[in-house]
Amino acid sequence: MSNNGPNRRGVCLVLSAAPGVGKTSISREILGTEPELSLSVSATTRQPRPGEEEGKHYFFKTPETFAEMVEAGGFIEHATFLGRSYGTPRAPVEQALAAGRDVLFDIEWQGHRLLREALPQDVVGIFLLPPSIRELERRLRHRGQDSDEEIARRVAAARDEIAHWDEFDNVLVNEDFQTTVQAVRTILYAARGERARQPWLGDFVAGLLRE
Repeated sequence: MSNNGPNRRGVCLVLSAAPGVGKTSISREILGTEPELSLSVSATTRQPRPGEEEGKHYFFKTPETFAEMVEAGGFIEHATFLGRSYGTPRAPVEQALAAGRDVLFDIEWQGHRLLREALPQDVVGIFLLPPSIRELERRLRHRGQDSDEEIARRVAAARDEIAHWDEFDNVLVNEDFQTTVQAVRTILYAARGERARQPWLGDFVAGLLRE
């Protein structure tokens, strides 16, 4: 039996960062190499970007539908960022954790705070920092998708986001992509091995001592 056995409780791995720091790229890299990890698909009121698919990247909702879901208790957490609402559907996450599957969350600090309140024993939070604000602005411009006005707005929002770094148990400076990916993977592995996440250990150790 291993700590990845069927009796292990899953992990909620949260990656949070200001726009442009790289959390989405890091999420994709981790998901591509960790078969036990799946992405929590959020609902959002923002419009789809080119290449984004319904149900794969987000569940795209109107503000009215989103509000109805909030009222019905359909989200574990929900928050508003840059005038757009985001939320985590409740049922798929609870089912995954009970089945021993890990769930990755690409969410902002508000979502992390609410998720931790809802599932305090299951959340492992990682906050990603840019090497500098100047480098963050360069990365945003490199995308080639936003106007100068939008970039300025995102940099201002990034400063507000960074101010919440100390709410996370793990903080990484994303200076080198592969180094950051490896650090995230190490944190995930450590969380999987926590004693409290493996309820089968008591009986397993008792069996060892009887041998």
